[in-house]
Amino acid sequence: MRIGVGLPNTLPGADGALLLEWARRADAGPFGSVGVLDRVVYDSFDPFVALAAAAGVTTRVRLATTIVIGPLRATALLAKSAATLHALSGGRLTLGLAIGARADDYRAAGVDYRTRGRRLVEQLASLRDAWEEGAICPRPEGLAGPEILVGGLNDLTYARVARSCDGYAHGGGPPRAFARAADKARAAWADAGRFGAPALWGQGYFALGGADAVAAGRRYLRDYYAFTGHFVERIVDELLTTPQAVARFVRGYADAGCGELVLFPAVADLTELDRLAQVVSGLTSVELPGARRLEALP
Repeated sequence: MRIGVGLPNTLPGADGALLLEWARRADAGPFGSVGVLDRVVYDSFDPFVALAAAAGVTTRVRLATTIVIGPLRATALLAKSAATLHALSGGRLTLGLAIGARADDYRAAGVDYRTRGRRLVEQLASLRDAWEEGAICPRPEGLAGPEILVGGLNDLTYARVARSCDGYAHGGGPPRAFARAADKARAAWADAGRFGAPALWGQGYFALGGADAVAAGRRYLRDYYAFTGHFVERIVDELLTTPQAVARFVRGYADAGCGELVLFPAVADLTELDRLAQVVSGLTSVELPGARRLEALP
């Protein structure tokens, strides 16, 4: 399993200089990817623009949208943005998509919230055609299109993964929740007659800087996920606040067969990234249960 780190593109107090330095340090190791989140009605950086900036200061890490809300964007523009970022980065984009659950984002974008599932299905059917035809997208010689992941928790999501995608992006939660979702994704993949197995990505949140950082991280999660109502407290409770908690979380996801685990910061402070890097560096040399070894570097 590889471990990635989220960029602070949705965090209070983050600016462009912080985002770029965060990407530089992530690229120096021990992380395998940098991820971004996607909101419209929020004080945040656009995910594609943030990753494009990160692409300019990195050479190694994968650039992952985990996830982008596909139906908020016109399919042709989504295809062009993804293909452009993939080409500029030398083929490092993993495009994670989902329908999203916040109606205010859809109202702001002028898109009918009720049609989001159908729109995502149409996008998944069209993206690869757009990339292969090359009429609206850059297509450097010898460079295949981006890897596509889909996120979500209902049975339609797993069917979409099996039918049109390369893998599944889990939206967070304890390892046991990921394990259940991963089993469903694998089963749908097999039922569809797909060769091999789907790529499996997971995510979590961390705040490792002591009491003040933990308090700030919890405030951020309560604000960012306020739309979930009382469920937000479950999300807050899952914040990883110690090296030991990170290690248990990582091992749980590794045992469940996760291929890439992206840990998102809940505080916009470079010392948070440095602390996580220390924890991850220690884990890379640890033999995990089930003879799995963490792979933080490609």
